[in-house]
Amino acid sequence: MAFIDWNDVPVQTLAPGVRLRTPYGERIMLSLVELDEGALVPQHSHPHEQAGMVLEGMLELTIDGHARTLKPGEAYIMAGNVAHSARAVGGGCKVLDVFSPIREDYAKGMNEYTR
Repeated sequence: MAFIDWNDVPVQTLAPGVRLRTPYGERIMLSLVELDEGALVPQHSHPHEQAGMVLEGMLELTIDGHARTLKPGEAYIMAGNVAHSARAVGGGCKVLDVFSPIREDYAKGMNEYTR
């Protein structure tokens, strides 16, 4: 798929108050994540490299025990298998994440938080 209309990408629920849309190719995946105020992505890790940028609102991101509050335009990059969690603070938040390789759980519409 070369061009994407985010409105055509199905919405998945990652955790209470956390929704995402995840288009992907063979080796890379985008994930547009929307978090309601106070919504939490619980601590987890995965073998995929992950990078992201806050588009709207503020995100409290904890990577390997180190917390930082990010605002629009601020980004992060993390290696695979590093524990991390995220929480929207000061209102809702929108984040664009990138994973490589693709997360098969997201591609199948499943993840460890909704089982």
